[in-house]
Amino acid sequence: MHIDCNACNMQATTACDTCIVPVLLHQMSGPFELGSDEAEAFDNLADAGLVAPLRLVPFSDDSSAAAG
Repeated sequence: MHIDCNACNMQATTACDTCIVPVLLHQMSGPFELGSDEAEAFDNLADAGLVAPLRLVPFSDDSSAAAG
């Protein structure tokens, strides 16, 4: 999974306040790849309430067409 806040429809919204990505990006620089095992681990931790969930909503061709 490619994680990049600049490619997220939710960027600069209140969703960022409850997303794990800003926490991860504080530890790393720029966009990064999250492996399927890591993504599953984060999902499990979020389901248990131990970390904030991933709120990433990638841009799609449909949303860019609707905006234009």
